[in-house]
Parts: sequence; structure tokens; C-alpha cells
Amino acid sequence: MYKIVEEKLSSLLNEDIGKLILRVSISVLMLFHGYTKLVHGVDKIAAGLVKSGLPEFLAYGVYIGEVLLPVLIILGLFTRLAALGMCITMVFAIYLVFWEKLFLLTKNGAPVIELPLLYLILSIVIFFIGAGKYSFDGKRNK
Repeated sequence: MYKIVEEKLSSLLNEDIGKLILRVSISVLMLFHGYTKLVHGVDKIAAGLVKSGLPEFLAYGVYIGEVLLPVLIILGLFTRLAALGMCITMVFAIYLVFWEKLFLLTKNGAPVIELPLLYLILSIVIFFIGAGKYSFDGKRNK
């Protein structure tokens, strides 16, 4: 019975649709973070960078990591490089915002860094699997 169901589903679904859903969903969610930075600026991030001993101008990288790169990933354009950039963005975010809370749990038992960690892991996944055929990369590679 399982094999019949699996064969029917396989004929309807494919991994490229899964890649498209993954790319679009994670990137749209990241764009919400980027939109907030566009509206309210990056002053808090700049202050955190300076406090950590890093140059203030790196705060403007948030616009690349949370706006430009997610748009590229949605389009499936330079997807692997954009996903790698989003990984770097999330490493910075975890270091700057969550480093002291790295091993803490919420009152519900989840790690405090759960959301940034998901962004990081899913960016790594996209880096390894690529964009799939429903993308500009897919069209270009044909």
C-alpha cells in the first residue's frame, strides 16, 4: 500500500518544487527582518558591532544579507553564493545578538537561538542543494 501511495506522489511531486518552496519561504521570512532594518535603520546593529570590537560600517551589510540576498534566492539567481552570504549574515547575527544566550532555553524548552539557527541551517541546505529548475540558475544551466 505504501509503495503505491509513494509512486503516485512521486509522479505528482518532485524535488525541484521542494527546492522552490524552501527558497521562497525562507527568503520571504528573512525579508521581513530586512524590511524592519530598511524602515528603522541599523543603528542598534552598529552599536552591537562597536561593542564587539568590529567596525560600525559592517552594519550596512544587513541590507545585503537580509534584503538583497533573499531576493536573489527567491529568484534563484546566483543561489549558492547568495545562500552562502545568508549563512555569513546569520553567523554574525548569532555572534552579535545571541552569543551569551547560545545554550539557554526558553520557558517552552526550545533553544533561544532556534530561529537564527534555522535560518543558518536552511541557508546551508540551499547552498548544498542549489536552486533547482524553477529558477534563473536552472534556466542558465540548461
